[in-house]
Amino acid sequence: MIGFIGSVFSPWYRWSGRREPQNHVCLNVATYGPTPRFAMTDRGRAALRQSAGELRIGPSRMAWDRGALVIDVDERGAPPRLGRLRGQIRVTPQAVTTLSVDLTPDGRHRWRPFAPAARIEVDLDPGHRWRGHGYFDANFGEAALEADFRTWTWGRFPVGDGAVTFYDGVRRDGSLLSQAFAFDGGGRATRIEPPPPARLPRTFWRLARTTRADPGFLPRQTLAMLDAPFYSRSMVTTRIGGVETTGVHEALDLVRYRQPWLKPMIALRVPRRAGWTWDD
Repeated sequence: MIGFIGSVFSPWYRWSGRREPQNHVCLNVATYGPTPRFAMTDRGRAALRQSAGELRIGPSRMAWDRGALVIDVDERGAPPRLGRLRGQIRVTPQAVTTLSVDLTPDGRHRWRPFAPAARIEVDLDPGHRWRGHGYFDANFGEAALEADFRTWTWGRFPVGDGAVTFYDGVRRDGSLLSQAFAFDGGGRATRIEPPPPARLPRTFWRLARTTRADPGFLPRQTLAMLDAPFYSRSMVTTRIGGVETTGVHEALDLVRYRQPWLKPMIALRVPRRAGWTWDD
């Protein structure tokens, strides 16, 4: 689940010239399993209400409630699986960090791992009810991702009572992004030396992917979650410091994303709904 103000992967936002981020907002929700749904409706300014403790985007909202981030979902699935996606997600951080990481030297892109380790409760209709381990982070940017990056990969892997995260990428100027942190159960962040890069198999769309792993260990994909021409999300098993762990991995090819032919394809999955009327 991702909440966007300035929907960076929306073709409508790109076609608008990215002048008004508040006019392109959405709650992106993806579920997996026997009844998967993908919802990512690009909504206009009328659908946005924002305060220090709450974000409302049309019929959906997220708000802090007694130390938990509560997300009320009321969205419609995109093709090919249409239908309503409704329910609630509750994310309770083990701790909230203060770490802010610049992803470019000029600070135009920043990453905030608010809660690298958290408890999550999911109750979504149709058919998704479970509890487990989760996380909550955010990215902030003052420019389009494809203006400053060629590729990036990101991974978050539970280790002990905390987590380890890796951010790797190639910027447009050819310089490398490499950020690695370990978080303990209290939210304390320690910059670490990452293990060496390790290749993962290419996706259906031939997207190149790497992660980090102890020397000699071959990481593997254990669950394909989202496979698009420019983006991949999956569960990956790797080994870090002798500990085998399974976490979420993302790969992004922004050279592909820059291509004009891709935007109409994305628009089929990301409808635009400019208007909204509040009942209260």
